[in-house]
Amino acid sequence: MDKQSKVQGPARSYRAQVVFAFIPVVLLHIAGFGLFFFLVEPLHLQLGSSVFGVGIAMVAYVLGVRHAFDADHIAAIDNTTRKLVDLRRPAAGVGLFFSLGHSTIVFLMAALLALGVSWAVGLSDDGNEVRNGLGVFGTLVSGVFLLLIGLINAVAFLGILKVWRASRNGDLDELALERHLEGRGFITRLIRPMLKTIDRPGKMYAVGFLFGLGFDTASEIALLVLAGTGAATGLPWYAILCLPLIFAAGMSLFDTLDSAVMVKAYGWASVNAVRKLYYNLTITGLSVVIAVMIGGIELIGLLNEKLGLRDPLTGWVASIDLENVGYIVVGTLILVWFTSTAYWRFGHVEQRWALAKSGAGAGGDAAARGGSDPGPQPKPETETGAPQ
Repeated sequence: MDKQSKVQGPARSYRAQVVFAFIPVVLLHIAGFGLFFFLVEPLHLQLGSSVFGVGIAMVAYVLGVRHAFDADHIAAIDNTTRKLVDLRRPAAGVGLFFSLGHSTIVFLMAALLALGVSWAVGLSDDGNEVRNGLGVFGTLVSGVFLLLIGLINAVAFLGILKVWRASRNGDLDELALERHLEGRGFITRLIRPMLKTIDRPGKMYAVGFLFGLGFDTASEIALLVLAGTGAATGLPWYAILCLPLIFAAGMSLFDTLDSAVMVKAYGWASVNAVRKLYYNLTITGLSVVIAVMIGGIELIGLLNEKLGLRDPLTGWVASIDLENVGYIVVGTLILVWFTSTAYWRFGHVEQRWALAKSGAGAGGDAAARGGSDPGPQPKPETETGAPQ
């Protein structure tokens, strides 16, 4: 009975963490969509020549979902989740608090718009020269930034791959693995001192707030509010503020799912070193592909537009819709997850590693005795011929 209680205890604790983490997520969905459907949608508001309807609300929600899958955001959430799991502390709420901090910036920007701040209105006007310049600059920075993330993670991936290859012979260097894992993520390197102080999920709010200071996130919601005319002064304040709430609902749902799933994934991976190695090799490799793909599309599209390129290759890349790429990324994540899980299960990776490790251990014992293991040896005899 005691043993069963010990087994059920952690599972019950994890379920409680997940339930409490998803309560704010549910409240955000109720607040955002409730405000929209009960107060905004019945008014049939116009946004320029367009209707401020369900389509606008769903675009805000999809933008929130897309930001939840940002590679560097995932790195910050997953690294912190892994740390708290290693410390045997609750971690299911890491993604929730990160997304709440990140969404705060978006909400503040929308609040400024609702108050009619002229700077925000001018900045959000798609015809404004400053806005256009910031758009080019933002795309350039975003593309270069993602390629840099891809490069950093590629170096980490090669290091993890080296450790993986050595582990197949039973030689697994866990310290080397940890060094390579710490090397992933660009912003996580910049805020590593802060990440080291995090010992509970609530402290991730400040980290999410810092991530939200990037211009693109707030600008996307502002452009939603001002789409078509470049002015939102005719919209009620609650119509504007429902958009960041819906955005936060979408992002918090998938960020919270991320940390909740990672608690289980890292719990599985932390059972032994080879699981951790295999898991991180898969995830880091996928991060490289995603960062290089999206960063490359952004930069090639920018060059195609600004340099007036007419070749079919850059023209095709420039025509790729990043919204669709976001869903391709999600599908790829799911596909790679199932493929790697199937390979682990049916490829008997852990069993083969255990055999290699036991073989290496036997070889090491033999080497310590001065050569190969010759098998059982007869006991030496004394001068009288009796065994010692």
